[in-house]
Amino acid sequence: MPRAPSFRLLLPSLLLTLLVAGCGDKDAQAPAAVTQPSAQAAAAADPAAARLLGALQKQLDGYRRIIVLLADEEQQSAADRTTSTRIGQQLFHDGLEQRGAIATQFDTLLRGTSPQRFATLGTVLDYIESAPELFDADRLAFREVLRDLHERIGADSSLPAVKLHQRIGEDLEALDEIERNYNQELTRIFSRFERTRAIELKREKWDDYIAHLHKDYSREAILRDYGVIEPYPMSMKDSDREIFGRDLPPKTVVLTFDDGPHKAYTDEVVAILKRYDVPGVFFEVGRNLGKVDTDGKVSLGPMAKISRNLMEEGYAVGNHSLTHAQLSRTTGDALRQQVLDTDTLLKDVDSKRAPLFRFPYGARNAEGLQLLNEAGLKSIMWNIDSMDWADPVPESIVQRVLDQVNKEQRGIILFHDIHDRAVKALPQILDRLIADGYQFAGWNGRDFSVARPRKGSDRDATVTTGYEKSWAIVVGIDNYAKWPKLEYASHDAQAVADTLTGQFGFPSSQVIVLKNEQATRNNILAAFHDRLSDDRTGRNDRVFVFFAGHGATRQLASGRDLGYIIPVDSDPKEFATDAIAMTDIQNIAESMQAKHVMFVMDACYSGLGLTRGGPSSSSFLRENARRSARQMLTAGGADQQVADAGPNGHSVFTWVLLQALAGKGDLNGDGLITGTELAAYVAPAVSAVSQQTPAFGSLPGSQGGEFVFQVPDSQEYLNADTRQLTADAIALNNKVDAAQDAKNSEAPVTVADLQGGKAKLVVPTAGPSSDRQRSQQANDRGLQLYREKRYDEAAVQFAEALKLRPDFAQAANNLGFVYYRQQRYAEAARWLENTLKIDPSRAVAHLNLGDAYFHAGDKAKAKQAYTTYLALQPQGTGAAQARAQLEKL
Repeated sequence: MPRAPSFRLLLPSLLLTLLVAGCGDKDAQAPAAVTQPSAQAAAAADPAAARLLGALQKQLDGYRRIIVLLADEEQQSAADRTTSTRIGQQLFHDGLEQRGAIATQFDTLLRGTSPQRFATLGTVLDYIESAPELFDADRLAFREVLRDLHERIGADSSLPAVKLHQRIGEDLEALDEIERNYNQELTRIFSRFERTRAIELKREKWDDYIAHLHKDYSREAILRDYGVIEPYPMSMKDSDREIFGRDLPPKTVVLTFDDGPHKAYTDEVVAILKRYDVPGVFFEVGRNLGKVDTDGKVSLGPMAKISRNLMEEGYAVGNHSLTHAQLSRTTGDALRQQVLDTDTLLKDVDSKRAPLFRFPYGARNAEGLQLLNEAGLKSIMWNIDSMDWADPVPESIVQRVLDQVNKEQRGIILFHDIHDRAVKALPQILDRLIADGYQFAGWNGRDFSVARPRKGSDRDATVTTGYEKSWAIVVGIDNYAKWPKLEYASHDAQAVADTLTGQFGFPSSQVIVLKNEQATRNNILAAFHDRLSDDRTGRNDRVFVFFAGHGATRQLASGRDLGYIIPVDSDPKEFATDAIAMTDIQNIAESMQAKHVMFVMDACYSGLGLTRGGPSSSSFLRENARRSARQMLTAGGADQQVADAGPNGHSVFTWVLLQALAGKGDLNGDGLITGTELAAYVAPAVSAVSQQTPAFGSLPGSQGGEFVFQVPDSQEYLNADTRQLTADAIALNNKVDAAQDAKNSEAPVTVADLQGGKAKLVVPTAGPSSDRQRSQQANDRGLQLYREKRYDEAAVQFAEALKLRPDFAQAANNLGFVYYRQQRYAEAARWLENTLKIDPSRAVAHLNLGDAYFHAGDKAKAKQAYTTYLALQPQGTGAAQARAQLEKL
């Protein structure tokens, strides 16, 4: 093993070797700690050194993260630099604790009597000195550790100890030289912390080292590990600089209150908002909160407590200038004082203040708008003025607001929480708006969104399917009397029925399920004729039909193929008369009044004339309301067999269908799954993993409409009871995803039709969606990935949801639980604590937090979290678990 002089000579050539070896692409996500191959090999060769080598890996990981956070700070904004320094401080102090833990391990080893203890220390030194994957700058992470060891081993006068003491001293000299070579860069990074490194010279390859680190680490992932996700820049809706409320969704309003806090009326307004369960935004005058001295010292007054309570209860509190001056006539330092001093006061009240500003009287100038941009504040105007500051009559205020809302249909309403007449008018206004189906948006950290749609609201009426009633016939047959028995068809049918009634809200009374002996020819036809044909369904209804069983094909005298679905009582010798022909299905489809009908047949046959697929217009939903649809998706052709060996007791076709309905079939990300999208996902996926070739098309008489499913927002908070997919299900999904990834997402999807030809399917272009919708979709993708145990990808999606919507408690909990599953308990606890800052009463987050602290070894915090969970949910599903854990504590 080389000693220090050789070690010094080795470093330049080692660096060049690493630059060549490190060129491969790596995932930019920062893992819990990047494990070095040579450390693994050394630990395998000397198990006694494994714990020490693992601790050194953590030490190196924290050191690298600090460098990645701060190496490019000149390009970061002031806010980003502040965040980087704060997290860097945490990493630095974590490193000090880790160093102390390593010193304790050294003490334990040196106090032992094993003759191998010096060999174990030699293994550790081998790694530090000559691990081929380490840059010379990496080795500086171990300098203080080596100093600690040098001091401890110096107390031992035995010959092996003396030799090790000399060797460590030579290594420290080599590290001194490395430090001198990296003087400028490391001093700039580490000098802000409590201890600095005395380094004097500079090495030329620093940029190469930083590039090497960026292959394994990213600033975003490091911040995420420490509970920080930086939201996307605030939405620029009405204009580039200001929000008036005209871009809110239809029938959505924002309630805003200016000029407070008031010693009485602010609390009265809050009581009303709580009673009606609606959010509000308060714009406060700085002098009501306190003052800022010329030296920047903040002195808060008694009414600051009202503002603090508002923020703690989740209301957005923004800036309304220092003295309510007319800022259109104010410039220079006076303007800066009006804006920035109030921002300083609000931050001193609570760092959660909203980055929102409202110009008094709406009077602003270009300089003021530019100042807001520099300060990271957004100008919030209004398009509905209650005039409560001038009108002394509450009834007049009520009528004025309702008239304006009726005209605008959406917007930001201006009130003032310093007048009793506003307090008197507000309940009457809320009663009327709620009765008229209006939703109330609050500030989510990035824009205004409706956090909890009011039950019974028609908020989504203009962008959803628009069906009045939903019907379904679901058939599954395993136990054929005269045809070969099947294994999975009945289970497939039940799973589809459960998906329709559960996920998509089909009333169970309108879902007809026929399984095995129930699925006779007469019963199947009666279900269609007696329940769904003629005027039994409405013109705005939809009907979904699923069949899992045998299919057959008969060639007619004309040479044309005719397909059949086989009921349970059919005879193979007589199926031309006792099965159900596709011509019968066509006649049934045409006899229904329902607007949209879709048949999904998990059976293989041919012989059905199909026409074109669905439309591709970006506004197809509105067109769809005027067009009927009769669509069919089948599992395969006449010469093929259904693959029954899918996961969880399903056929391959039905398994892929269920995955599509769970959200993967929303190919354009608009929250809807059309018949065309369902086919465009299912057909290529099934073909990629089986010998089947699914076919799709529209039945004769269809007017080009589309059957539509609306993907519901998932309400699931991940926890220990969340079910994940089995290994075979994950393996099949991975194959399907690989096939999907290989396609050009922009190109039309080519599928088979039942006449042996090909059809190209074009997925409709998604319309614009809000940040809230995109955030929910990212969260739901994260849930899918979590169930497939793709934890790193799930974490990226939950982080994306939080970038779009920083107050999204569900996504914060889910991100924390992903960390928990990865056994990264400190990171899990940070995000679960963040969840509870957003939603303190979310019981499942307290339970998850208790588990994270329990495994992290923090018994006091674990006990507190479990106790809080039981107080919130004494009979909850996790109550027994929480009590069992408390007994262990």
